[in-house]
Amino acid sequence: MSNIVWHNHKVTRAERASNKNQKPCLLWFTGLSGSGKSTVANALDVALHERGYHTFLLDGDNVRHALCKDLGFTDSDRIENIRRIGEVSKLFADAGLIVLSAFISPFTSDRRLVRNLFPAGEFIEVFMDTPLDTCEQRDPKGLYEKARAGEIRDFTGIDSPYEAPERPELRLDTSSMSVDECVNALIDFLIGNQLIR
Repeated sequence: MSNIVWHNHKVTRAERASNKNQKPCLLWFTGLSGSGKSTVANALDVALHERGYHTFLLDGDNVRHALCKDLGFTDSDRIENIRRIGEVSKLFADAGLIVLSAFISPFTSDRRLVRNLFPAGEFIEVFMDTPLDTCEQRDPKGLYEKARAGEIRDFTGIDSPYEAPERPELRLDTSSMSVDECVNALIDFLIGNQLIR
């Protein structure tokens, strides 16, 4: 690493964001499989796009098809997965974008590592606080059924822990809130914190 030198860009992060008339930030959707992370993140992405904001959505399954296709689901692989996503999210935010990341991200320490990459107020932890029984009833990918049958090991919420955020910026429960209600709560938060107008 001694021969690697950081190259400073002439166009600053603030200038890139100003050019887009928005403030960069990262909305980090965390929660169990089936809690609504991807669904709500996608709906928010559409809502922000329709309002003219520049966004990018990173989704757990999609990222594992390319950037993280060499990783499995052991604890160490999950940690590396989140580390990579955090760095990519930071690059997108440095480009002036509003970034939405939808990942189970079960470990508090990993989410803290990503938070620490961002200036204060730009990391928004969105805890999809949907109960396990609701997620398991939905089972959109059939993963809970496979985990219960022992066909999948280290599955979060079954035989691998999920460390729930203690103080997320937003807590949403899709067992009692519609997708539209979740999106409205997120938009209100972004407006209230002057991240969008």
